[in-house]
Amino acid sequence: MQKRDIKNFTLNELQEEVKDIGAEKYRAVQLFDFLYKKGMEDFKDMLSLPSSFRDLLQKYFYISKIGLENLVKSKDQTEKYLFKLEDGNLIESVLIFSIKRVTECISSQIGCKYNCLFCESGKKGFTRDLTVSEILNQVLFVKKRIGSILNNIVFMGIGEPLDNYGNVAKAICILNSKDAFNIGARRITISTCGVIPAIKRLQERGWQIELSVSLHAPENKLRSYLMPVNNIYPLPDLIETCKNYAEKTKRQITFEYILIKGVNDSLNYADKLAKLIGGFNSKVNLITFNPAPDSVLQAPGISQVKSFKSKLAARGIPTTIRISKGDDISAACGQLKNLYLK
Repeated sequence: MQKRDIKNFTLNELQEEVKDIGAEKYRAVQLFDFLYKKGMEDFKDMLSLPSSFRDLLQKYFYISKIGLENLVKSKDQTEKYLFKLEDGNLIESVLIFSIKRVTECISSQIGCKYNCLFCESGKKGFTRDLTVSEILNQVLFVKKRIGSILNNIVFMGIGEPLDNYGNVAKAICILNSKDAFNIGARRITISTCGVIPAIKRLQERGWQIELSVSLHAPENKLRSYLMPVNNIYPLPDLIETCKNYAEKTKRQITFEYILIKGVNDSLNYADKLAKLIGGFNSKVNLITFNPAPDSVLQAPGISQVKSFKSKLAARGIPTTIRISKGDDISAACGQLKNLYLK
């Protein structure tokens, strides 16, 4: 019989699993405590469990691990981790410190199908989805490293989270569970390029998580140039879906907008963006493009970024400018992995 990774189960699922092997369902809560609160990596160390139950766990399950392949640290204290999975594939996570919070940006896939022009994640193609445990192990590693729980989790690393909807949803259940990580739903963010069917599925869950939508252009043609996914899920349909999401969930949607010099940073585009998203509960997060070493795209000057923000603000659109972190360590999605694989 092939052993199964015990961290791939939600609490309800694990309760049924332990019941199926002849143990009491409450043992699943104890296992969650050992795995996620205490970070144990061997059933043998769970000494308060009966030895007979530990033997059953050893027979039917295993505890997966993640390996650190490389770690780089920025002058601003941002840390980027290159992890090696059990099958040898590589993924990235980024740990970001600010005055009030500690945030980990985690990956959801190995590679990405959508190959946005400005993003390194899809440059080497798509390999596979991450399992629930591979998602959680990124958080467990960093939790152990810093010696405390994280304030915020953002699914903004390598991959499209909503393209791996099932595993990401299960991971969020565990991250949010009081018996595991106990991270508040409003401190968990999913960033998506706009996979409309999955946004609708997410809407039906009624979670209080944050939804961040990568927009990056206020018109269909330009967005298709920057983001080929727009050919599958066009901008007008995406905006309509976002309006419905905001109305049904009563949650504010964040639209991410990477400013690229001479491509999408003109004030005319700021006007079009304000017209596109005005009238429902949303805000804009402006991001200055962080170029990879061989990128032909460039970042605009700070004065242009501020002018773009001012134009949106004048039209009544709540707008922030994301402070760039980790520029000196290739902290943008996929950059460290691609440098490492060259």
